[in-house]
Amino acid sequence: MHHYADYKTILSPQNGMNLYRGCTHGCIYCDSRSVCYQMKHAFEDIEIKRDAAKILELQLRRKRKPCIISTGAMSDPYIHLEEELQITRQCLQVIEQYGFGLAIQTKSARILRDTGLLKKIHGNYKCVVQITLTTYDEDLCRIVEPDVSTTAERFAVLEAMRDAEIPTVVWFSPILPFINDTEENLRGLLDYCIRAKVRGIINFSFGTTMREGDREYFYRKLDEHFPGMKQRYIQTFGNSYECKSPNNDRLWDIYRDVCRKNGIFYKSKDVYADIYRIEPKEPQMSLF
Repeated sequence: MHHYADYKTILSPQNGMNLYRGCTHGCIYCDSRSVCYQMKHAFEDIEIKRDAAKILELQLRRKRKPCIISTGAMSDPYIHLEEELQITRQCLQVIEQYGFGLAIQTKSARILRDTGLLKKIHGNYKCVVQITLTTYDEDLCRIVEPDVSTTAERFAVLEAMRDAEIPTVVWFSPILPFINDTEENLRGLLDYCIRAKVRGIINFSFGTTMREGDREYFYRKLDEHFPGMKQRYIQTFGNSYECKSPNNDRLWDIYRDVCRKNGIFYKSKDVYADIYRIEPKEPQMSLF
């Protein structure tokens, strides 16, 4: 289910863009469901920004110099509809055509379709692919992230980007208290990051966040898949926005030590700085 809406702009003042509103990946913890975002339609009824690529082109033409365009913060650019509509691909083509950079975040292996285009963007300016990993256990992944690529499939994306020489960043967000906040889960995810040679990991803390809209959906899914877990959350966190794992300090020590040992940026400020750092491209040598 989807519908179209008219927009005057695609890019935010910070050069971010969300081409869809809503999502069909079904992650049980999704913050984008929160009431504060003022979505006027059902979350699974995807709002499509009409003529997105044309609007993006007009905005890029007005910019005095290239910069990095980011996407994927609020709605995954590779939801199921992207296979048919290819709106993300159209916008990537515009970004490549005008010589801009890209920081793109997804949980979907559909991004592999655009590997060639991402390589061109990286060759022109810069491209960083960001992949969310939360749960090493594949069976658990299918419960908490039911309609999107599994963790192993996302790891395959990271490997493909490594082989294509496109830099990658991983998001550990969220790590759900009492569900996947274990040393075993953390070490499994870190092993994937090491093997894929990711440049950095975004991880604010080990836990999750909840607010109106997001919380109610999450609790319904806890009742469905983890009987008694909702009561444990209520008793532990009440109505708090930040729900930090009781294991946070121990997990953070492991996380910090493994990242340091393997040369992975692990502080969020350092990761963001690396994503947006532009290194001069080596000039192409002429044969004539």
